[in-house]
Amino acid sequence: MQWDRIKQQLEQILGTEFRRGRVPAAKWNLSVESDAGKSRILDGRYHFFLYKDGGHIQAVSVDEPMLTPSEKQLVELMLEAYRTQEKRSVTPVHSEDERKSHLIRTWIAQQLEQGIFDAELPDTLAANFALYTPKIPLLVYGDYSDQRKATYQDLKKLLESFFDGEIVLIPLLDKEWLILGPESLLQEGGEGEEETAEDMLASLGDALHEMLVTEWVGECHIAVDYPLPPTKSLLASVSKLREAMTLGRTYRVADNIHMPWRLQLEKLLHPIGEEQKQLFLERVLKRMDLLKDVEMMTTLEQFIALDCSVSDTAKKLFIHRNTLLYRLDKFKQETGLDVRTFRHAVLVHVALLLYKVTKRT
Repeated sequence: MQWDRIKQQLEQILGTEFRRGRVPAAKWNLSVESDAGKSRILDGRYHFFLYKDGGHIQAVSVDEPMLTPSEKQLVELMLEAYRTQEKRSVTPVHSEDERKSHLIRTWIAQQLEQGIFDAELPDTLAANFALYTPKIPLLVYGDYSDQRKATYQDLKKLLESFFDGEIVLIPLLDKEWLILGPESLLQEGGEGEEETAEDMLASLGDALHEMLVTEWVGECHIAVDYPLPPTKSLLASVSKLREAMTLGRTYRVADNIHMPWRLQLEKLLHPIGEEQKQLFLERVLKRMDLLKDVEMMTTLEQFIALDCSVSDTAKKLFIHRNTLLYRLDKFKQETGLDVRTFRHAVLVHVALLLYKVTKRT
């Protein structure tokens, strides 16, 4: 396992420096009363467990205040996935389809490990599932506990019933699954008002999420993108879906469906350093304590999400129009920002996104 490369990936994703090092097992075990494999704070730094190395613990660490709780959770989930990748490589294969999917998984992992994102899927692998026609890519991450296991056979059977046809299922990492569904799903829209491709993909993600939560092993997150030709774009798609999953879980913590076209601003903001984010908030909002008011935060988020429509926001929040206007006027008086104007709405929208990743709980 190339942990140094994983460290570099974490630094690129989160925009902060990680250190790789060893901690004496005795010191590690004395720091908290919990399982040795759990991450913890040591000497003012948050240490993420990698593996046990004799009498030491191999870990990567970051200054404790540099990550939000949600970012720490994402790092732990990512490291857990990498740790179990090697275990999955020796997992017994019980069907021909599963064996073929493991070959594709291994090829994807090898290419991405080398930083290759544009290689074409070899014909020997593409022919296994006839991956020559466009497919809808969906990335599923299961938030189930380690005690609950999802088998390839059970999930494949469930997905084929949901899609009412053949799908390709590739287990990328532990709890992470790539689904390639038929493009024809976008041509099966219901009657009435015509839907866009984005609307249909969003609806597909919502329906799949609802089914998996009910019929699978619990909560999960789904990233979905436009149809693609797997033989040419599979690597780029996996990378793009993982990025959407990370951005969505970081900036849109209330969402379970993550789509790249809805996360373009988040992608632009994510590489900005922590200090610059904090300075922007202080200069724009002036009164950041206002965002600790759940009612005010919800009002601003809904107002911006509904294109600054007073009537639609009042209906969504089940409040009188005058109550909404009172809240917006109060925010204007405290900050000087009138979110009913385009320029100020943009500033507040950016500030709300940055606030989610800089606030401390």
